[in-house]
Amino acid sequence: MSITVTTWSLEQTSPTDLLPAAAPEGDVRIVRAEVPSPEFSRFLYSAVGGDIHWLDRLSLSYEQWQEHLARPGVETWVAYDRGTPAGYVELDPQDDGVVEIVYFGLIPAFRGRRIGGHLLSYGTARAWDLADRWPDREPTKRVWLHTCSLDGDHAMTNYERRGFKLFDTKLSQEQEQRTPGPWPGGISPSGV
Repeated sequence: MSITVTTWSLEQTSPTDLLPAAAPEGDVRIVRAEVPSPEFSRFLYSAVGGDIHWLDRLSLSYEQWQEHLARPGVETWVAYDRGTPAGYVELDPQDDGVVEIVYFGLIPAFRGRRIGGHLLSYGTARAWDLADRWPDREPTKRVWLHTCSLDGDHAMTNYERRGFKLFDTKLSQEQEQRTPGPWPGGISPSGV
């Protein structure tokens, strides 16, 4: 069966565009995963995207994951709630001072707890200061991302509240695919 998918591309063109969210209550920390780990990155990817049609990387080999993660400037920032991974942001540097937020999201059990706005704020700030950690990089001039109608219900609102502006919209027909998760009977967002 074919479905219509809307993809929105959004951007910030200055660090002053960022409108940070307040930090959530409790013990939420955001830490960079500095050691490239295909196992950990694949876990985050499938745990966050398993119920919202993130399928494109599931077929990658270990070597392909390793090659991608080892590229200079690629960074993974992980949100932890009381020591448990809750979600992540992956930054991918591009030419001419452009940084893409290629993946961002929360594991379903952590959605709806104000962690997402904080994680997106923090990840976006790290995109803006990426050259500080990678001296061979040109300073960031633009941060962009895309989201689609298959993503979480609050994704677009979160991006707009953080100061991202829409610059492109596309419609496409895609084959409907079964998602790999979450597990039946899994924890609901209020269950943690």
